Amino acid sequence: MSSSARIVATLCAAVWMTGMLAGCNAKEGSEKKSPSQVAVKVNKEEISVHQVNGLLSRSGNIPQDQIDKARSVAVERLVDQELLLQQALSNKLDRNPNVMQMIEFSRREILARAYGEQVMGGAVQPTEAQVNEFFDKNPELFTKRRIYDLREISLQVAPERFEEVRAQVQSSTNPQQLTAWFNEQKIPFAVNAGIKPAEQIPLEVLKNLAKLNAGQAAFARTPVGAVLIFIVNVRDEPVDRNTAKPVIQNFLLNQTRAESLKSEIKRLRDTASIDYVGEFAPPPPAAASPATAPAPATEEGTVVSPKAESEDSIHSIIEKGGVKLK
Repeated sequence: MSSSARIVATLCAAVWMTGMLAGCNAKEGSEKKSPSQVAVKVNKEEISVHQVNGLLSRSGNIPQDQIDKARSVAVERLVDQELLLQQALSNKLDRNPNVMQMIEFSRREILARAYGEQVMGGAVQPTEAQVNEFFDKNPELFTKRRIYDLREISLQVAPERFEEVRAQVQSSTNPQQLTAWFNEQKIPFAVNAGIKPAEQIPLEVLKNLAKLNAGQAAFARTPVGAVLIFIVNVRDEPVDRNTAKPVIQNFLLNQTRAESLKSEIKRLRDTASIDYVGEFAPPPPAAASPATAPAPATEEGTVVSPKAESEDSIHSIIEKGGVKLK
């Protein structure tokens, strides 16, 4: 796709994502604009320079030599939007219950996101010591960074059959033989293949894969069954401290921002009165099932169980060590 086409696509998305709410609000209580503030008049309505610049600002970084083209595209998209908006108001669609519900939903979402951004905006930049500590504690991402060619088989396995499947994997880790056995046993599975750099693999999984070499595999228990990860090939591509520094700074800052928002939501929940009615009450916390509980230690290693709040939990619980492919 050409750069001009990308600009058009981005601007179109920005217009349609924000248009209805912004357009409707612009009709209410707007002040008369001076000629210098007006970019274009559509019938009796005006589109301001501020609206054009606002749309451009949501379109990402635009190359300097594409600014004029992008501005022209933005103006035309806003003209199209204004024409559609005028017809919608003429047809009284702003009074349609479904439309009113959509507008209110968008308003709630925008205001909630704005407050969240305000809370996260107070996050402090990580210190040099914090950056260095993260670098040193995660060699799999930096000094020992690798690119993995993986084949992943995701299985839907009943808890009572997990040990049976694990035994089969340990006795015959040839992918073709295993998939044939899964078919015979009527065990649903899906196969995914791809090349992934270390940073695209959940850290809990990566720390275990880093111990393995090409031709080895890791077996895992997941909340929905199990996963078998074959390392088809691997190559080293380390990253030095200076190259990693801005990446780590950004990661730690985003982590701090997310934690600050999570803490604020918890504070608001703790101090609010929240009364669930009837069937909308949340279910009681479920007890850990055999499918998600840590498995006992075996001679091949132990199962690593992530914290309950980990976003990577569905990918993890990788068994330490590996089994050689036959």
